[in-house]
Amino acid sequence: MSKLVPVFRIIALLEGVSYILLLFIATPIKYFYEDPQYVKLLGMPHGLLFMAYVVIAVLISAYMKWSTRTLWIVLIASILPFGTFYIDKKYLNNHSRA
Repeated sequence: MSKLVPVFRIIALLEGVSYILLLFIATPIKYFYEDPQYVKLLGMPHGLLFMAYVVIAVLISAYMKWSTRTLWIVLIASILPFGTFYIDKKYLNNHSRA
């Protein structure tokens, strides 16, 4: 499980970036310029990254000794803009250096 922590950090970063791009770039372009191509382009990768984030978070929660509350915070952060960056800094940064 310890090998999943660096993978989770990468997934969290990519999921966060894809969410920001989808939310603040692609969606406004879709509605203001009636051009849905960017939402279509970013939607599937973001969805896959989101699912990977959730699955890996659940898998590593026991290894990281997260309480149920912490696991819920980690999971809820994935639906908040910039949430995964907070999780990386608060819960993952020190554990991946071992």
